[in-house]
Amino acid sequence: MPPRKSPFFELRSGSVDTLLFVVKTTDLDAIRAELTRRFEATPEFFANDTVAIDVRRLAAEERVPLADIAQLLDSVRMRPVGIVADAAQQTWASGAGLPFLEARDRRGAASKTDSEASSEAASDTQAAPGAAETPAEAAATSSATQPAEPVRVATSAQTLVIEKPLRSGQRIYAKGDLVVLGLVSYGAEVIAEGNIHIYAPLRGRALAGVQGNHDARIFCTCLEPELVSIAGIYRTTENPLPADVLGKPVQIRLDEEKLMIEPLRLT
Repeated sequence: MPPRKSPFFELRSGSVDTLLFVVKTTDLDAIRAELTRRFEATPEFFANDTVAIDVRRLAAEERVPLADIAQLLDSVRMRPVGIVADAAQQTWASGAGLPFLEARDRRGAASKTDSEASSEAASDTQAAPGAAETPAEAAATSSATQPAEPVRVATSAQTLVIEKPLRSGQRIYAKGDLVVLGLVSYGAEVIAEGNIHIYAPLRGRALAGVQGNHDARIFCTCLEPELVSIAGIYRTTENPLPADVLGKPVQIRLDEEKLMIEPLRLT
């Protein structure tokens, strides 16, 4: 007879969306310095995102202290949930105490460029046979609908135009200005070194001037965000927006170190 189905929990196979943190050096100090440089201007950008540590780019004889890398990721509020490694690497990588994950890369770890390393690509990952499902994986499995797409990164300072709506899990990075013509859904993120223009509702996160450009601005036609930030100065929905800007056309700018959210008169 088949076992009775428990009304209290269920164990089943599934896939979750997570980021790959692709390790390309054994120099822990260099990794620490680069993490600090990348995230000091955008402290909330990857907050509480799950991440798998991918060591497949390392040479066969190279080793890295994975427990220390997991601690570094945790210091920038990312949540390591596992390790992606080749079969030959699993012997030394198992010492970190994290489960091994199998990655189905959309582009392949070996083909990623340095310009994509700001966040690497979002990937579908699946626990290797026999690996325990973590609470983060279980939560993601129960809530996942469709896989997140890779981060799109502009390769020059020219304006990047995104014509399609962005769904939860999608991230866009522009080295110049960014123009979005569709909805930025809850859980989606747009980030630019210059200005951000959103001609649709902003319900996710928008971060402008991320390399310290205090003159950058955010413009949108309907403000309903999870987070907005300019040059690392941010505001979340934990601090409710005034009625005169919530759901309205606005511009967001800095006045010295203060984030200003002002109604935008379109007529």
